[in-house]
Order: sequence, then structure tokens, then C-alpha cells
Amino acid sequence: MPLELAFELMMMLTSGCALLVSAWLFWRARSRRSMKALAGFGVMMALWCAGHVAVFYGLDTLGMALILANPLMPTFFLDFAIGFVNQGPGQRPWLSRLARYRGLLYGAAVLVSIITLWQGGGGIIAFGPFEHYFVFQGSGWFNIGYTIFIGVLAHALLLWGFVHHKGNRRRSIAAMFAAGAWGLLLATSFIFPSLGLHWYPWPMLLLPSYVLLLVYGVVRYQMLEINAWANRALLWILMTGLLLGLMALFSAMAGRLGMQALAAVPQWQLWLYSLLLLMLALALYRPVSALVERLVYPGSRLDEQLLETWLAQLRDASGWNALAQTAERLLARQMGQAVTIRLLTQTPFYEPGPGLELWCLHHAQGWQFRLKGFDDVTPGMRLTAEVFGSLLATRCGLLERSLQLAEAERKRVSEQHLVELGGLSAAMAHELRNPLNIISMATAGLDAERKNMIQDQLKRADRLIADLLTYSGQLQIQARAVPLEPLLKSLQPQFDWQRVQFDYVLPANYTLWADAYRLQQVLTNLIDNALAFVRNQPQGHIRLEAGDAPGVLWLHNNGPAIEADMQGRLFRPFVTRRQGGSGLGLAIVQRIMEAHGGHIRHRNDAGWPVTFEFSFPEEPAS
Repeated sequence: MPLELAFELMMMLTSGCALLVSAWLFWRARSRRSMKALAGFGVMMALWCAGHVAVFYGLDTLGMALILANPLMPTFFLDFAIGFVNQGPGQRPWLSRLARYRGLLYGAAVLVSIITLWQGGGGIIAFGPFEHYFVFQGSGWFNIGYTIFIGVLAHALLLWGFVHHKGNRRRSIAAMFAAGAWGLLLATSFIFPSLGLHWYPWPMLLLPSYVLLLVYGVVRYQMLEINAWANRALLWILMTGLLLGLMALFSAMAGRLGMQALAAVPQWQLWLYSLLLLMLALALYRPVSALVERLVYPGSRLDEQLLETWLAQLRDASGWNALAQTAERLLARQMGQAVTIRLLTQTPFYEPGPGLELWCLHHAQGWQFRLKGFDDVTPGMRLTAEVFGSLLATRCGLLERSLQLAEAERKRVSEQHLVELGGLSAAMAHELRNPLNIISMATAGLDAERKNMIQDQLKRADRLIADLLTYSGQLQIQARAVPLEPLLKSLQPQFDWQRVQFDYVLPANYTLWADAYRLQQVLTNLIDNALAFVRNQPQGHIRLEAGDAPGVLWLHNNGPAIEADMQGRLFRPFVTRRQGGSGLGLAIVQRIMEAHGGHIRHRNDAGWPVTFEFSFPEEPAS
């Protein structure tokens, strides 16, 4: 191939690549001013290369005008650098002011271009294989000097941004510097004939790579889709190089293998045929791939938009039930039949039902999915379920971590609230007990009946203060094995049973792993609360018995059943049905049980009007 033709083709290729990349940038970054400036840089690069082509065809005036307009190229790049660096939280006022005066920079570039063109800043010479080649003359050196100055200024601004930015923006700037060094190396040979060095500009044959590398280095950290495009482009470039090498080797070996007719074919024709076949394969790859996928996986219609829809709707589910319902609806809509979704923290012991089921199981290594009942479905349906199961398992892991963080934050706020409440309660107790003591001392001279009435009310107030301190204070649990029967016998004399029957049904030597003092508080509060309701009942009865699991106790009484609207609020502070009660008894019991790692709940299915079930943790193995 003639060297002049090779240079001309490379200039055309660079111009075409620059225009295509600029159009893509302008379309993809409509709202980003800096990317529009980079697109302008690409357009000017295309016009600069077109100027060389115009010179080759004898259009000297047009060609020189386009080449001498090269100050606009670094001006567009400087505009891009200003906008790219001055983004994010680190914006600088001086850069914002510079951006407002960008019009002056463009005006100066246009003025330099016009003056150098008017004063004959370039000429056309012939050397080597070139009949027409542009060289700088006279004022043209000012043109190239101004161009270099603006380019250096733009890269100095990028260097400043590299120092002050982090993350992807800093990586983009580093990629721009690497591409700029490559572009400088390639463009240096363009100016040699202007210096009297009539060397063929070999490096400029690689100029198309500069535009692509520069734009790719900028946007690869900003737009993820460009990386997928670059991956495909690099693959096809490598395939092209490999194919051309194989064809060259085959052409050289054809004569020795007895294929004289093939050996007589010019090598460039073999390369051309190979490139045409490769381009045809590239054009047919997507439709053939889609056809093969439909044949292998009939009924499967998975694309990026569908996956994004699935991810968005699964992300909106804020709880396990909502996530399972959303997943069932999405998968059933895609497959055209009902699918049961089960989100399980451990492997179940039951067998799957007759329909289609997708299980998401929690293992030590994370969430994984399993398909049940999919043996007879088409491969396309199974592929759809597998892709959906993978997305659902990922979402289960994210939701689990989100709920754990929310629970940790709730506990932190609750503990902080209790600390504040504890301090407030201690101060109130101190302030209240002082006047109560004074009132108690003032009753010394009163008659016995009035004195007893006042003392009873003072004891009630003191008990309320003690309950408030217990509820709001920090609970320190020192658990050990506590025999329950001796503790019950020691508590019984403390209560005014009147005619209420109390008994317990416990295994021999029954023990609980608990704090003895706090266990006594739990039993005292629960029995005292039950007595308040059954003491006036005919044949009042309270029974404590062991539950159906170790550490579980049931406390029954035959008092009036608890209303349905009260059952959900029983353990809240200051909620009570008891006349004269503080409303803290059950709330204190719940706090003590939670401090042990246990729980308490109300039950109405144990055969008694009222039953409280409270459980303590099992005694750890020695």
C-alpha cells in the first residue's frame, strides 16, 4: 500500500472515530457540561484530520484553514478540564469564575486562528511520498506555540485536580495524562517537516488510537457501559490481528502444501476477504446468538430491563413477608404459573408441595437458593427461575444486614433512652423522698386512724418510686442455678392470700438458670398482680407449673380474662387494669426477662382465663 494512501486512510479513520465518539458523548452526557466540551474536542480533532485530507486533494485554502484552527482543540479540552475538576464537594470559587469566562478563551482561540491564516501561517510542500503536505511558516509558529500553551495549561489544571481529588475522578485524571502522553508522542512527528526534517510521520498512523484512549480513559470510571463496549472492541481487535496473522502464515505455506492457485492470490486480497468475513460475523453475532438462545432456552426472555425491574421491586420490600410476596408475584408473572417462595433461616424438615417452589436458605457462607419441582419444566423456565433465585438470594443477604443494622440502632437508642430515664428517675426519687419523709414525721401527733391512712399512702408512693427506679435502672444479671421450690416457700408468707388457693406443679429438684434476686422480683410482681384480681373471686386460684420446655414456666389464675384491646399493651409502662397500680409491674418483669435473654408473653390457650408464660435460658453445659 502506498505510504501517502496509508497516511490519508489513517487521517480519515481518525476523523471518523472522533466524530462517532463525539456524537456518542454528546448524546450520553446531555446534562454534563464538561462532557459536551470533550465532545467538542473530538469534533475539532476530526476537522484537523479532515484538513490534512483536504490538502492531499489540492484544497489548500480549506485544508490550511482547518489545520490552523487547531488552537480550538486544546481550548475545548481546557473547558472540559475546568468542568471536570470543579465537581463534587471540593468546588473552588476561582474555578467557577474561570468557567464563567470560558467564552473569552474560545474568542482568543478563534482570533489566533484567523490572524495566522490571514498572515499565511502555513504552506504546502512536497517531500518523500507526499505531493502535498502542510508545514508551519511565519506566524504559524505563534499558532502552534499558543496551542501548546493552552494544552499545558489544561494538563496543569488536571494535575491540580489529581492532587485534590480521590476515587474515580482521580483515576480518570491519571488515565487522561497517560492518553495525553501517547497523543503527544504521536503528534510530534507531524511537525518534523516544518523543521526541515523530511521524515515520514510514522507515529501519526496510530493517531486513531489517541482519540479512543483519551475518551475511554475519561468515561470508563463515569459510565459503566463504556467498559462493556471496550471489552467487546478489544476482543474483536485481538481476533482481527490473530486472523490476519494466520492468513499471512497460511499464504506463505500454501505453495509448499501444493496449493499453487491459493499461493498466487495477493496477500492483501486474502486479508480483505478475511476482514469481510470477520465483519459479517460481527454483524450476525447478536441475531444468531439470540436465535440460538431461543432454541436452547425456549420461553426465556431475559434482558437488562427485566433484571433492573426485578431488582428495583425486590429492593422496595422492607420485610421478609413483603419480600416473599413480591418475589412470588414477579416470578409468577414471568413464568405464567404460580410459584411458592420460601425464605428460610435453616433447612426445613418438611417435603416440598406438588407445585413449583423456590427456597432461599441461609447458610454459614450466606444465602443460597434451591429449586423444588422444576424437573419437568422447560430449560427456558428453569433458566428464568435460576436467574431470579440468584437475585433473590442476594437481596435476602442485603435485607438481613439492613434489619440487623436497624435492630442495633433501635437497641442503641433504647439504651440511651434508659440511661437518660435512669438519671431523671434517680433525681426525681431523691427530690420526692425528702418531702415524703417530712410528711411521715409530721404524722407522729395524729390519731391512730388518720396516721395509718397517711402511712399507707406514703408506702404506696415509696413503692411507686422503687418501681420507677427498677424499671429505668441498669440491670446487672448474675445467673446461677436457683432451686425454685425453696424460693417459692420463702415468698409465700409475704403475700396476703386471704382465701386464694396457691399451688405449684414442678418436677423434683426443679432449678432455673437465673439471677436469684431478679427471679424473686419476677415472681413477686406476677403473683402480686394476680392476687389483685383473684382475691375477691369466689374460689380464687393461682397455680405455677413447669412448661413444655426446659426453663419455661406458666403462671395461671382464674381471674377475669384480659380484654383483647389490652393484650397488645400489657407490657408497656404505665398501662394497668389494677386499681391503684403503678403500671410498671409487668414492664419491669419484661425488662428482667430480656436481660436474662428470655421472654414473657400472655397466653389465653392454656385452659385458664389468664396465663403468663415466661422462659429463662437453659443452664450452660459445664
